[in-house]
Amino acid sequence: MRLKIATDDYDRIQALKSGKVAIEGCTLDYLTLEPGDTFTRLFRHHEFDISEMSFSTYMVALAQGGFPYRAIPVFLSRVFPHGSIYVRAGSGIGAPRDLVGRKVGVPSYHFTRGLVVRGMLQDEYGVKPADIRWRIGGVDRPEDFSYVAKPSPPGVEVEFIEPGRHLALELVEGAIDAIISYRDPRILLDGHPAIGRLFEDFRALEQDWYRRTRVFPAMHLVGIREDVLAKRPTLALDVCRAFEAAKRACLPRLFDLDSLKVTLPWLVAEARATAALMGKDFWPYGVPKNRAMIEMQARWSHEQALSPRPFTPVELFVPGTETWEP
Repeated sequence: MRLKIATDDYDRIQALKSGKVAIEGCTLDYLTLEPGDTFTRLFRHHEFDISEMSFSTYMVALAQGGFPYRAIPVFLSRVFPHGSIYVRAGSGIGAPRDLVGRKVGVPSYHFTRGLVVRGMLQDEYGVKPADIRWRIGGVDRPEDFSYVAKPSPPGVEVEFIEPGRHLALELVEGAIDAIISYRDPRILLDGHPAIGRLFEDFRALEQDWYRRTRVFPAMHLVGIREDVLAKRPTLALDVCRAFEAAKRACLPRLFDLDSLKVTLPWLVAEARATAALMGKDFWPYGVPKNRAMIEMQARWSHEQALSPRPFTPVELFVPGTETWEP
């Protein structure tokens, strides 16, 4: 089979992209794309045979029906939530409860980072989505993230900012009080005095949260077109095994002091500290090692009125892959 595949350029896919690891019986046309480009082409045009997918947007699309992809439990992007909340200097927001009644910008209401941050705020601090007034817009420039229908959760204020504007500008001018984003806003990276993080020591908070919950949130997973799956029943598991082999090929490089493979002076020390906290397989694939995370994010999706019910692994993943354990 010749398959068109799209993901970002992660270290954990390099062996698959280069051909050192193969999907049995398949030739790949590998496209390296930024997630925003991938998701627009995936959710609007169903363009790829195998693709990186937003976890939350996938659940939204699954709930709406007619989406021609099923996921496999390969989690290409994972991020803890505490470091993704940015507040306006002088807004008086110094703790999560201070977000109540405030205007908070997000690039979309359904994106996974927002799902996870809202879930964490409710579970940990009692701040519910309805307590916040949500504003949608591009983070650093005007953008369109409406590749699925805009959710309208009951009792939650969700509005778009004016066309031609973006969230960073809204924050600087005082039109909004905070931003939840998938990456640091450019004004933060540039050292603009108008913006800072809600949790400056987010690493310690995220590590404590992991110790208590054993959850490492997944932002993106992998989807396969159902018509492609129908042609070869073993394909889903073959793809799972290939992604796992590619990940295993990259992990030892994080611990190699001979010549650092990432431009980070204390890379090996950080890798060892992460393994000490989270175990040797600190980026696990498969449902068994991720069940708590999957169930938590499915619960959040339902609680935030993005899904009609908490989806189960059997509903989310290609049959047979929900029991796969690397």
